[in-house]
Amino acid sequence: MTNAAMRRAQLETLVEAQGGYRAKPPLLLSADPYFDLAGEEFGRRLLLTTDQTGAEYCLRPDFTLPIVADYIAAGTRDAAAFSYLGPIFRQRDTGPAEFDQAGIELLAQPDGDLALDQVLTFARAALSLYGVAPNVHLGGVGLFEALLQQANMPDAWRSRIRHRFGHTEAMDRLLTRLEAAPDLPRSEQPSRDDLVEDVTARMVSAGLSLSEGRTPAEIADRFLEQQALDAAHVPAATLKLLRAYLAIKGDALSALRQLETLGEQHRLFLGAPLRTIRRHLESLGEARVTFDASFSPRLDYYTGIVFEMRGQGGTVLASGGQYDRLLERLGATAPIAASGCALWVDRLEAEWTR
Repeated sequence: MTNAAMRRAQLETLVEAQGGYRAKPPLLLSADPYFDLAGEEFGRRLLLTTDQTGAEYCLRPDFTLPIVADYIAAGTRDAAAFSYLGPIFRQRDTGPAEFDQAGIELLAQPDGDLALDQVLTFARAALSLYGVAPNVHLGGVGLFEALLQQANMPDAWRSRIRHRFGHTEAMDRLLTRLEAAPDLPRSEQPSRDDLVEDVTARMVSAGLSLSEGRTPAEIADRFLEQQALDAAHVPAATLKLLRAYLAIKGDALSALRQLETLGEQHRLFLGAPLRTIRRHLESLGEARVTFDASFSPRLDYYTGIVFEMRGQGGTVLASGGQYDRLLERLGATAPIAASGCALWVDRLEAEWTR
């Protein structure tokens, strides 16, 4: 048996040892959930086809979404563990690609923190099979959401700032825009009915269709929403706080101390999420761990601790975290804890041959 075959057999054994169900979602899946949940950027990497009715399908680009969708469709809230090892398909800069992904998904476990520890332990064990002592990169989605909820700002801006979390450039542009916005008094707005009537008249006068494209009501609602945002001033002190928070990164313990100090200075209650992060550091043992306050996958259904494990050259070999909100997006009627991770097998094999 070659070294590569031996490593693959060991990985297969490790995946099987996680117990639960061995997930084998179909190779051809509806593309709509990926566009709805993962966004346009991820959508550009799908390998798409269309059936005779016009419905779009894609070759399986990951395991997490179909595993969770099937779990929700089954109508159960029982604890479940899934493991997988198989091909996924995504566009890469060099063209369409097929490569293997392995991972676990732990749903509705009685202790969500213990489930995340299992995920972290699995990922480290898989990397060790390939001789990789990873650099672990942590982020805290729940920590940022706790800060955002307590920060002094109009509610209209909280969701927009949260939506840009993990998108460094987009966040910077938004904060720069808010820093430059003057604090103007709110002007009197026309009623929605009057605005819809005015937009309708203008569209008819211009010969535009009232049914194709955006309707007068949609245009009026968007205008009123934008006016409300423009009038909702975010205090300069809050913007300074956000800048200071997002700039904190480095050795995990040092970064967490800085975040604790920042919270105390601004009288924020961040103790619970900070303690949770510290506890998970213990499960990572001697691994090299950094914490980046601005780090999050570019998907807003993550809810707690998120992580990447990187090789010596910085390549991401494993990634995952807590993603409770995905189950709600797919139809769960009550909160369900979820943790999981994915391993990039082709990258692990390349790391082994270095």
